Amino acid sequence: MNPMDLFSLTRALVDIESTTRSERQVGDFLAAHMAALAVRFSGRFERIPCAPGRDNLFLTFDSPVVTLSTHIDTVPPFFPSREDPDAIWGRGSCDAKGIAAAMIAAAESLLASGTRNLALLFVVGEERDSAGAKTMGASPRGSRFLINGEPTENQLVLGCKGALRYELTAHGKLAHSAYPELGHSAIHALLDVLHQIRSIPLSDDALLGKTTLNIGVISGGRAPNVIADEARAEIMFRVVGDPASLRQAVVAASAGPVELREVLFTPAIRLTPFNGLPTTVVAFTTDIPFFQGAWGQPFLIGPGSIHVAHTSEEHIPKKQLVEAVEIYSRMIKQLLEKGTASA
Repeated sequence: MNPMDLFSLTRALVDIESTTRSERQVGDFLAAHMAALAVRFSGRFERIPCAPGRDNLFLTFDSPVVTLSTHIDTVPPFFPSREDPDAIWGRGSCDAKGIAAAMIAAAESLLASGTRNLALLFVVGEERDSAGAKTMGASPRGSRFLINGEPTENQLVLGCKGALRYELTAHGKLAHSAYPELGHSAIHALLDVLHQIRSIPLSDDALLGKTTLNIGVISGGRAPNVIADEARAEIMFRVVGDPASLRQAVVAASAGPVELREVLFTPAIRLTPFNGLPTTVVAFTTDIPFFQGAWGQPFLIGPGSIHVAHTSEEHIPKKQLVEAVEIYSRMIKQLLEKGTASA
């Protein structure tokens, strides 16, 4: 695949809205592309159901030793692609549709040169609940190495933080705001709990840094002149180690007027270097833990910067897209030839 085709595929993927749980249309587009590759290079393509209307996409060429994988869902809001001489812009351009395009280009290049025993795996749900990766973690296909794609500026990740996410719901009693003593504010109760949670001491790790907390969503109430009868919040910790003491502290802080539900836990992970690749450490979470080691030794690398992902300025440098094709190709060839990340 030449660079212009790589850029065109990236833009085509970006222009299909695919926020989490709405991946069907982009899945259909990719399925047609992958099925054509299967015919061209004598591969086997599967759509693997994950949830109603949501499929993972899996393309193999002989028995897969190395699997290239990333996700096809994005965060909201959707906005379409545009292009300038240096970059492709749009939702999902770097997280992670440009990565998917680079993986397809690398696979196509290797297959054209006769290299096989590789696979492409694109999953749904990474941005919310990793539903696709959980499905595949329970369904291993013999792969010995997994190259997972996230925007790391083409640096190999040696470690990334985990995630611990909660939903909190507070209940109150409706009343006229002129007579607050006749009611009980769910919003006030929720804010008190959030204040206690923000006061919890957070742990440090020499490699991964400090555990952090984000209060990402708060909602509730009916009107400024009504005492709120319900309020909700969603919070996420980026954890760097064993979360047992943190869990206990969150439960203790929320005891009483607030219902607490743990939504997701992803452990922090440490990964191995790969000969010749620059390395980094990241604070974000990936699908890798949900593959549960069933897809082989994991590596994490991809073009684009996480600092523009999830923003209105999301873009991916064209130079990094082209470089990623070469990096993925080189990693696959070395892993197939030597069965190791070392020289």
